[in-house]
Amino acid sequence: MPSIESNSLSKDWPEQFFRFLENEKDASIYTLRNYRQALGGFADWYRNENDQTAPWENLKRDTFRIFLRHLGRSNFSQAAIRLRFSAISSFYKYLIRRGLIEVSPVKDITLPKPAKRLPQFMTIEQMVQLLDAPEAEYRTKVLANEATNKKVLKTPYLRDRAILETIYSCGLRIGEICHMLSGEIDANELVVNIHGKGKKERQVPIGKTAVEAIQSYWLRLDSPPETNEPVFFASEKTRSPIYPRLIQLRLKNYLNACGLDPALTPHKLRHSYATHMLDAGADLRSVQEMLGHSNLATTQIYTHVTTERIKRAYNKAHPRA
Repeated sequence: MPSIESNSLSKDWPEQFFRFLENEKDASIYTLRNYRQALGGFADWYRNENDQTAPWENLKRDTFRIFLRHLGRSNFSQAAIRLRFSAISSFYKYLIRRGLIEVSPVKDITLPKPAKRLPQFMTIEQMVQLLDAPEAEYRTKVLANEATNKKVLKTPYLRDRAILETIYSCGLRIGEICHMLSGEIDANELVVNIHGKGKKERQVPIGKTAVEAIQSYWLRLDSPPETNEPVFFASEKTRSPIYPRLIQLRLKNYLNACGLDPALTPHKLRHSYATHMLDAGADLRSVQEMLGHSNLATTQIYTHVTTERIKRAYNKAHPRA
């Protein structure tokens, strides 16, 4: 990316920051979207309040304190407020590293503490029900179309089963499942190479059941994917990779079919994976590595889930609880 000259107009700094995130940091589309919303939201607020464009190089801490109070009065959640200030803080750190400013005006601003919410997860029985849902849905569609002799393609249901099996088997983020390449699955060793956040790669085990589900899906394709092609196609005709929105919509359909909460997201399958692994005796460090968490504290939240459940069982069953 071209270097930023010290006499660049500050109004252009956000766009140069976004280009840096995209080109040099390889930020995800979600990170770019969140950062644009955060800086754009502040810029719009400042323009409405002051009738001028935000002078990024001259803004003071008090301005951001007023903005913080505005977000609180506008009923933004604690998480949403912290996300916006995290983006603004990253922006100013970027400007400092390039010598454009000396001090960040958002440094030492006290933000609302994040709410301590335990991750949602499904029971093993619910997970099994969900994993079987694509096959059940296919059979239902076939029966419904028998009278009209309308053909129901099985390939999308095999793909969906394989996607759900793989997310749950490997504890993957939705973006990681979309970027999986067929050549990075070792079906003999039962491991897969995953491209995680921040260009970090990790090898994780993949269950035999998930591998078999993937292979069953590939057998239905006109030709299996090449080593540099995605594991899962959104369209077999164009060989385009699966994308997050499609996975979300298909999951919602299967959750409804199972009578489960349709608001559950693909990330809840990752939560379920971590919780079930720890419940079964997996050590925290191993689960941290498999999830791709850089900080052990991020993984430790799942131990709170299992501890709370153990305490509830104790209180319910022990006569002297």
